[in-house]
Amino acid sequence: MKNILVKELMVPISEYATVEIGTPLIDAIRALEQAQEKFTDSRYQHRAVLVLDKCGNVVGKISQLRALEAIEPEFNFLTNIKELQKFNFSEDYIVELRETYRAREQVINKDWLRVAGNKKVEEFMQAHSAGEYVSEDSDLDTAIHKLVSGRHLSLLVSNNNQITGILRVADVFTAVFNQL
Repeated sequence: MKNILVKELMVPISEYATVEIGTPLIDAIRALEQAQEKFTDSRYQHRAVLVLDKCGNVVGKISQLRALEAIEPEFNFLTNIKELQKFNFSEDYIVELRETYRAREQVINKDWLRVAGNKKVEEFMQAHSAGEYVSEDSDLDTAIHKLVSGRHLSLLVSNNNQITGILRVADVFTAVFNQL
């Protein structure tokens, strides 16, 4: 895989869904839908929206899972439940906590969706870690190592400290297993 470069498989950032900090969730979802409609080079649809600062630099990402978490009532409480998992509480106990919590909270309805749709993307976006970047000129072996060791679904691709694209695990998987 050393003869395949990251830039050969990446999706250029110009073809990816992006929004600026301060954008409401509903507009980020619309941007994702528009990017999915335009992007036909692959059978895999985009599954995230990149969040940009006012200068156009990528500062975070909203995956489909993050968007769903944003509509969950009291998202912070659910995050705290995730933190409890570090202390090796049984999965049954964690499930019971969630069920107890959900029984006391409002069920997701149109009013709640309206509120969630107006949340700003920076409230729930995932900031990128240092291990989520790969150079355009890196070979596929390097990218695979980063994807697997970091358990990432995508990597930000850079050229001279500028983000130029996204390398998605689905595209890497297809390239590797087509070689088989």
